[in-house]
Amino acid sequence: MKNSVDINCDMGEAFGRWRIGDTTDSHLIPHISSANIAAGFHAGDPNLIDDTVKLATEHGVAVGAHPGYNDLQGFGRRKISGSNKELVNDIIYQVGAVREFCRRNGTSINHVKPHGALYMELAANAELSDAFIQYMRVAAPNVPVFCMGISATYKTAKFLGHPVVREFYADRDYDESGSIVFARDVGRPDPKAIAQKVLRACVEGRVRTVRGSDIDIEFESICFHSDTLGALDIVKEMRDALISAGIQITPAVQAAVIQ
Repeated sequence: MKNSVDINCDMGEAFGRWRIGDTTDSHLIPHISSANIAAGFHAGDPNLIDDTVKLATEHGVAVGAHPGYNDLQGFGRRKISGSNKELVNDIIYQVGAVREFCRRNGTSINHVKPHGALYMELAANAELSDAFIQYMRVAAPNVPVFCMGISATYKTAKFLGHPVVREFYADRDYDESGSIVFARDVGRPDPKAIAQKVLRACVEGRVRTVRGSDIDIEFESICFHSDTLGALDIVKEMRDALISAGIQITPAVQAAVIQ
């Protein structure tokens, strides 16, 4: 059973007057410990990045950069082909943007978590993961990367000695391999069912797959998405269940591991 765990949420995922989801970041922020802030390619713009970094800083929430594919229309959930150099340079560009707004607001980047289809591509692509982690070793050697425990990203980070945080996805299903089932629309999940799923993962280290079997799962951070319908109810139910079980909510920087 875990004594503590991080709760992270993808935030700042809007653009100009365009908004997604049914909950504002200002309502979600008091309930989380880490914020993954959209960096302008799949969502986000300079004003929104600044506002979201400021919001997180005011609430003592750790700030992470959330770079994605250059895909505003598809919300970064469509794969875009490119060389490893091109894709890593896109990541560098976005991390740099969030880092500058962190400096402006008197904080620093706590972690980097790729978004959507880019996250899944990194999970499956060892060469791209190597290029990404090599960049992190130079630019931010003490900043953890968020990823799935079964991913190429995690294996590469371990091999290169880079701090890494494994995620458990509250509002996504799992397959038999321990990977999340990628989805563009999960509808409106049942908050109580999600809370029980999360609590079981923290207490037993197990999760039910889409085929109905149970698999082992290891993680330091719980992820849910601000664009999931009912996100506020989801995080409230999760947090209440965890705290009632004696599990503290702490930022991911305290959970970063090198294995």
